Amino acid sequence: MSATYQQLKSRTLPEQRAAIRAGEYCSHTAGLGQGYLQANLAIMPEAYALDFMRFCQRNPKPCPLTGVSDTGNPMMATMGRDIDIRTDVPAYNIYRDGKLAGSAHDIRDIWQDDLVAFALGCSFTFEHAILRAGIPVWHIENDTTVPMFRSNIDTVPAGPFRGKMVVSMRAVPEDRVDAVVEISRRFPLAHGAPVYWGDPAKIGIADVANPEWGDPAPVHPGEVPVFWACGVTPQVALEAARLPLCITHKPGHMLITDVAEDAEIPVLTFT
Repeated sequence: MSATYQQLKSRTLPEQRAAIRAGEYCSHTAGLGQGYLQANLAIMPEAYALDFMRFCQRNPKPCPLTGVSDTGNPMMATMGRDIDIRTDVPAYNIYRDGKLAGSAHDIRDIWQDDLVAFALGCSFTFEHAILRAGIPVWHIENDTTVPMFRSNIDTVPAGPFRGKMVVSMRAVPEDRVDAVVEISRRFPLAHGAPVYWGDPAKIGIADVANPEWGDPAPVHPGEVPVFWACGVTPQVALEAARLPLCITHKPGHMLITDVAEDAEIPVLTFT
């Protein structure tokens, strides 16, 4: 039995993750997991893992590393009491030789003993604080996926990993931009403060109404497009690296962890 977005929003975090694991919910996770860190995902053979960790260390804004699995072990123990990285993301993208080969809602059938999973913080985490401040978030209110764009901002290469930074966009009322900057700054594991706001062309975005990932979102008169570093950046780097196999989340479809949303370092306390 499938669950709708509104139904899932009213459930507890364990119930939300259980519905995702059971395949009852396969859509975006914006607005879910209130109070907890959401994470982007990158899974690859161990032979490439150290270079990818270097890439994350050199690019902390788009790649805030929050967790790494043991080789071959799909249980992300540092992210939650019972998180199976093969089943607990609503949708996965599968890349072979740098090309998108397909999507899936469960990757148990392609899991390998040499794979390492990386969790990277997501900007969905700080959206709850923005909403609590009375600032609207259009894609949550309209049940869509945040728009994401490839910018002209270079990342710092590491091994085979390189490429332009991907950014996510939210339109913010002009008189609330400073507030949004300060709110998001408090969430360093969720990309922190924006990297830019204002004219999209200045960061290489020709048409803000035509995102490369996610869904279009309007910028109304009196609003400013605000751009945050985005966890889809590693997917661009993975494409450039042309790994024989890598698996990511489908943009907008995150892992909801048990880590507190305002954590500076992922720490779990089980009682």
